[in-house]
Amino acid sequence: MPIEFVCKIKFAEEDEKQKSKQDGDKESLIEESCTPPAKDLAGFANSCSLHGINHIFVSGRLGIRQTLWALAFLTSLALFLYQAAKCAISYLEHPHVTALNEEASPEMVFPAVTICNINRFRFSALTDADIYHLANLTGLPPKNRDGHKPTDLMYPAPDMQDIFNRTGHQLEEMLMSCNFSGQNCSVEDFSVVYTRYGKCYTFNGNKTTSKKTKQGGMGNGLEIMLDIQQDEYLPIWRETNETSLEAGIRVQIHSQDEPPYIHQLGFGVSPGFQTFVSCQEQRLTYLPQPWGNCRSTSKEKFPGYDTYSISACRLLCETNEVMRVCNCRMVHMPGTADICPPSKINCVDKALAQLQKNSGDICPCETPCNLTRYGKELSMVKIPSKGSARYLSRKYDKSEDYIRDNFLVLDIFFEALNYETIEQKKAYDVAGLLGDIGGQMGLFIGASILTVLEILDYIYELIKHRLRRLLRPQKEEKKNTQPTTTVATVGLEEMKAKEPNDMTRSHPEGAYANTILPNHHVPHPNPHPHPHPQPHPPPHPPPHHHRPGHHGVFEDFAC
Repeated sequence: MPIEFVCKIKFAEEDEKQKSKQDGDKESLIEESCTPPAKDLAGFANSCSLHGINHIFVSGRLGIRQTLWALAFLTSLALFLYQAAKCAISYLEHPHVTALNEEASPEMVFPAVTICNINRFRFSALTDADIYHLANLTGLPPKNRDGHKPTDLMYPAPDMQDIFNRTGHQLEEMLMSCNFSGQNCSVEDFSVVYTRYGKCYTFNGNKTTSKKTKQGGMGNGLEIMLDIQQDEYLPIWRETNETSLEAGIRVQIHSQDEPPYIHQLGFGVSPGFQTFVSCQEQRLTYLPQPWGNCRSTSKEKFPGYDTYSISACRLLCETNEVMRVCNCRMVHMPGTADICPPSKINCVDKALAQLQKNSGDICPCETPCNLTRYGKELSMVKIPSKGSARYLSRKYDKSEDYIRDNFLVLDIFFEALNYETIEQKKAYDVAGLLGDIGGQMGLFIGASILTVLEILDYIYELIKHRLRRLLRPQKEEKKNTQPTTTVATVGLEEMKAKEPNDMTRSHPEGAYANTILPNHHVPHPNPHPHPHPQPHPPPHPPPHHHRPGHHGVFEDFAC
């Protein structure tokens, strides 16, 4: 009767590793069939649109050709990075250029014209109380030789607004003739405005009803004849900060959006001359931060003014400083605070002098982003001529000497119906930066934004592949902890059929026959043979059953 042994055979450690490696390779093939493998560098270089790298990263050993290509590529890359850095630095400096253009117009808004008599107070209009209160401003002594009586000290506090309005030169007396674009004008076309010169007058100051001119050249603007009334000028007894030694008028040509700042921005017109002022409108556009330093129109408006302007900013700064130091304001300053009396004129002068020294720190006035100004060209001729002096004397009932000393003509007009646009523009914007960098990139390394995306995609795939390789040994370690055994079924009859000398036959590479139990000694013959005769073996022994063969070195077995 055949006897079968079921044995468990354990392989050596080397066979275990080889078997695990084969299993791991099978598993990795399954995993990599689901996810795309990471590209190798040579394959990526051949498929990438970056120029030159397909000649550097090639399979095989590095040769002279690859070295030269690598040097050429690195040189081109360095030049590209240098040029790109220069472009970035130039962009961060925020440069700008100024564009000058000239445009024609069928009609143009005539500017505002402010005129002031240099003499602030008419001598004949001053009362004893006015002279008493204005002594610090005018430096005049009392009208009577005995001086002020003790009862003069009972004068009421001065109303400075009333004094300036009442004692200033009246336009009705100054304006001899007025003409605008061939049509007569009058005092009603002027509005009263107060400046450092006292009571002044502005022509065409209302921007809602501003006058327009449809033709350029002399005679198509504003032409006025004025009498400056030198007989009303205050006599000079002693000099003060408000004393003026000149005779004539101050004129400022400005837009309707800004208040007059005539004591600094005005020009003088002398009596005895006809002054021609040819104007050229200029529209300026500045850039805000960081390209320029202008004030955007979206910012809050200044109190007391409809729109922001440098003149409005300066007047408001002066008002705040005088209010802080002297607790009052001057007559030309905006606000509703009390007007400073003449007794505080010294305080006002000190405050304004200190503000002028530190104006840049205390009150920086930014340039508005949109500004209209007027360029001027002045010329003059003497009036009256000998032939017209007698005519004007009879017409205005004045002497010829009076006309020569007091009369002047002011003619303001546009040179032509066109205006200049002076505009700041960005010299280097984002589109220019990207264009320059793209051009340098294409010139030196033949790349584009899609090339950068290709490189980033390769880096992503490479990192993902490395992470998977790092996590895979942990899975293999868990699999290696499970013991690996092989079960074989061996027939006892086959063992007996073999000779002892066959058991010692060498087997190649540790491969054993299916019927031999490795590392097992051949049993010695029993000294006491079994009394019963052994049955004859069947002619055909039953086949033995075993697992698929494994070539290797066996370590142990158990039956």
